[in-house]
Amino acid sequence: MAAEWQNAVAEAQEATGFTGEIVRRTVAGIGTALRLDHRADFYAELGTLADSGGFEAFLNHWWTQALADSTPNGDAREEAVDFADVAVSVYARAVGGPTVTQAEIDALVAGAEAS
Repeated sequence: MAAEWQNAVAEAQEATGFTGEIVRRTVAGIGTALRLDHRADFYAELGTLADSGGFEAFLNHWWTQALADSTPNGDAREEAVDFADVAVSVYARAVGGPTVTQAEIDALVAGAEAS
């Protein structure tokens, strides 16, 4: 799966033009990159994981947060989150994980805005 992740990151960089620092998608890499106020939540959640399926979702969520936390300002933060969203989506597709179409995303966003 490491090769799939590296390919996903490369594809996401190409698609988004992201040039910021890429946090390693490991417990240590994420833990180090998180702001202190997020780090405690990260390790607390890690301690509650029971299965490997949940671990992938956990890594994806906290890796995105770590990228955002490691940026210097709001514009860079938005670029990092966009990059992370693409990387995680490409990776999920590569390993046969759950994916959604753009139409499904648009419908979810429209539903959230209507609420």
